[in-house]
Amino acid sequence: MIRDDIKTALVTAMKGGDKATTAAIRLIQSEIKNRDIELRTGSAPADDDAVVVEVLQKMVKKRRESIELYVKGGRQELADAEAAEVAVIERFLPQTLSDDETRAAIEAIKGELGASGMKDMGRVMAELKARHATQLDMSKASALVKAALAG
Repeated sequence: MIRDDIKTALVTAMKGGDKATTAAIRLIQSEIKNRDIELRTGSAPADDDAVVVEVLQKMVKKRRESIELYVKGGRQELADAEAAEVAVIERFLPQTLSDDETRAAIEAIKGELGASGMKDMGRVMAELKARHATQLDMSKASALVKAALAG
């Protein structure tokens, strides 16, 4: 499980005296804990790794947006710090599907569901998320689904 990998990495970073990595992993654990608290009110998630991957993907997205703003604002040292955190976070994310693999998965789902137009986008996205949520950046997948259904 990804949670176990994160705990092991924290211990390793602490023993190695790597303060930046230790801080980044503690942020990861904090975000995961917050997500766990949010989920207590609902039903239990079927796949714990999916919840962790979702949290990690959101963290990476936020940091990439921050990097862009810091670079525009001329604050390269802050952008570098965010980039270092992104590198730590991405160590725990599973390998993502390539664009070609994503397109193939979309075509397979499209064929199974008989999807033919934009009206079927919600169904295709739901099935894609159910099958490949931990392996996809859903914002990129959304654009690929839209392109597949439009043309």
